[in-house]
Amino acid sequence: MKLQVNDLYQYQEELDARIFLLHEVTRESTRRDRILALLVELSEMANETRCFKYWSLQNPSEKEVILEEYGDGIHFLLSLGIDLVDRRDYFETNDIIVGNLSEAILFTFNKVNQLQEEFTLSNYEIAFTAYLSVAKQLGFTAEEIRSYYLLKNKKNHERQDTNY
Repeated sequence: MKLQVNDLYQYQEELDARIFLLHEVTRESTRRDRILALLVELSEMANETRCFKYWSLQNPSEKEVILEEYGDGIHFLLSLGIDLVDRRDYFETNDIIVGNLSEAILFTFNKVNQLQEEFTLSNYEIAFTAYLSVAKQLGFTAEEIRSYYLLKNKKNHERQDTNY
């Protein structure tokens, strides 16, 4: 899967600028919070897949619910990438092969934690690619990810309009 992200950075930068101004915070002061938010969104997505719930017979949530949670994480990944200036036009998953969905999610947690420990472009690229490997496991297309990101970006602007 190859996800075009160059234009998404611009959308995210506009949303971030609005939020940072409204809440009187900066990129630097919110970096750890945005990393934690990414991990929370990844956890919420994992919860909707139920991939780790070996004790339960219930089915995963609908694809759209999982995709929406996944898209929330894309917001925070893009926001973190803006901090690193040297952004890429796209990310793809070809070089990361991880076992089952639970393993892919745990691998991604590990890579996001490495990014938190050493905030570098290299670690960012690895974390983003790992995140996309989860989408690949879930059968999401790049078009679906972009579409859900754009829908949620619009919703996030509306939330700022209403003092969310």
